[in-house]
Amino acid sequence: MNTGLYKLIEEGEHQQQDFKYCINDSKKIAKSLVAFANTDGGRLLIGVKDNGKVAGIRTDEEYYMVESAAKIFSDPPIPFITKQWHSEGKIVLEISITPSDNKPHYAKDESGKWLAYIRIKDENVLAHKIQLVTWKKLNSPRGIYFTYSDDEKFLVEYLQKYDSITFSKFIRLAHISRKKAEDILSNFIIMDVIKISTTREGTSFNLNSAFNKAELEKFS
Repeated sequence: MNTGLYKLIEEGEHQQQDFKYCINDSKKIAKSLVAFANTDGGRLLIGVKDNGKVAGIRTDEEYYMVESAAKIFSDPPIPFITKQWHSEGKIVLEISITPSDNKPHYAKDESGKWLAYIRIKDENVLAHKIQLVTWKKLNSPRGIYFTYSDDEKFLVEYLQKYDSITFSKFIRLAHISRKKAEDILSNFIIMDVIKISTTREGTSFNLNSAFNKAELEKFS
């Protein structure tokens, strides 16, 4: 076996690596490309089974299906780099994706919906609405408008006491609208006051232990 390829496969599937035995649907590949682009980047090894066994790709069609996934079923389109690995008479196609500066990227699913994904460990997970709002604010030339009002103070004090909170619980306990909650949480993420934590089970928000409360109170 090719030593370089073997070392990659030995890592297994993780946040920046995914195995694909073959490609028969560009939409499914778009989901992985989008998740990598929206998170830390990564690579697909096409022609490798989930157990790490090299099956190889059969034709050049895999490349064109990846190209279709990146350009037609991803929005905005996702640039990628390819490399072929040759081992024991078989070819594995490596697709490398860098972290995007143009988040969020969306993948078109089987029903025609455009959905944004992020990569969590070895899974592609739907990005939370707050993550989407945060990305859009970061891409906006207008910046953010922030005041440290009672609603913001409530969130900080709650997280100092209880460690984490969900979006719906924040709305319910603070008695505020979804729009107001989105604005507060996304602003705090941008300011690095809180961290967003997403898993397949859900999304929660935690206080950044390094934040400076005195700096926040300047906005009161």
